[in-house]
Amino acid sequence: MAELLFCEPTELYNILNQVSKLSRLAEPNYLCLLDVRSKRQYDESHVITARRVKKKENQYLIPESVDLECVRYCIVYDSNTSSLELCMGGRGLWEEEEEEEKEEEEKEEDIELLPGPAVEFGQILTHITRQPVYVLRGGTECFSGLYHFFRTQKIIWMPQELDAFQPYPIEIIPGKIFLGKFSQACNARIHKDLKIKAHVNVSMEATPYFAGDADKLLHIKIEDSSDSNLLNSFRHICHFMELHLQLESVILVFSTRGISRSSAAVVAFLMHYNEETLKRSWAHVKKCKNNMRPNRGLVAQLLEWEKIIHGEYITDITEPVY
Repeated sequence: MAELLFCEPTELYNILNQVSKLSRLAEPNYLCLLDVRSKRQYDESHVITARRVKKKENQYLIPESVDLECVRYCIVYDSNTSSLELCMGGRGLWEEEEEEEKEEEEKEEDIELLPGPAVEFGQILTHITRQPVYVLRGGTECFSGLYHFFRTQKIIWMPQELDAFQPYPIEIIPGKIFLGKFSQACNARIHKDLKIKAHVNVSMEATPYFAGDADKLLHIKIEDSSDSNLLNSFRHICHFMELHLQLESVILVFSTRGISRSSAAVVAFLMHYNEETLKRSWAHVKKCKNNMRPNRGLVAQLLEWEKIIHGEYITDITEPVY
């Protein structure tokens, strides 16, 4: 029997935006996103790539072609589930639409404790797979409130459409710090949707945003090379990002591909900001962005940064994770 776990809205956002060479949404066994709301709610809008789970004679029907044993992420959501335990409600969301025309018979004192639809269906799935099953915390109400740009009415996604899907920057600290690549930093739609107010540009190229505005742009010009020295800029980067967090500005940290230099900058900031080891900060960024890969020279500089912060080397960078 598999575990039933929560998936935070930020986690789903990051899952939707992972890339290898192309968007990982194009991989058939990467994400199975299941919507257990009513047909009316699903048709009004749902999270991109989500499939509606139908219910017949009080039984949930798993969508065809879903092989739960092979899926990396299986995530179920309803409107607003906030607990994996029991929740209030004499009827689930499924029954709301079906019984709209029926006379209301239940009294408030008769309301029972029942699992929400996402939890109910998730519990069923745990009995037919060994992989963890996730329930989206807060459902569509929470997720759409944070990421309205991922709502859609589109039901069928062709493989070429998923190949062409343009991901957003990865969210490192919810609503505060994003990690991305140069093309995303030049995208007006991304700036508007994420409310980006400051840039940390760790590349040789310049973007059209915040040009000449030193209060909103920190441009660290270094090559993508293991010989490049980013260590001398770590303190400046941390000061700039801390200042903008105090101002409640949303920060986008980026480099050409968003994999090496900018990832190292974000790891360095987390080490400083949270007074963490290199290992812990690295693990957090790696969890958010699967393909982060600072080069060996930058990893060695992060280790030196750890010594500056903690007074000693703590992390063993010879471990395979590095």
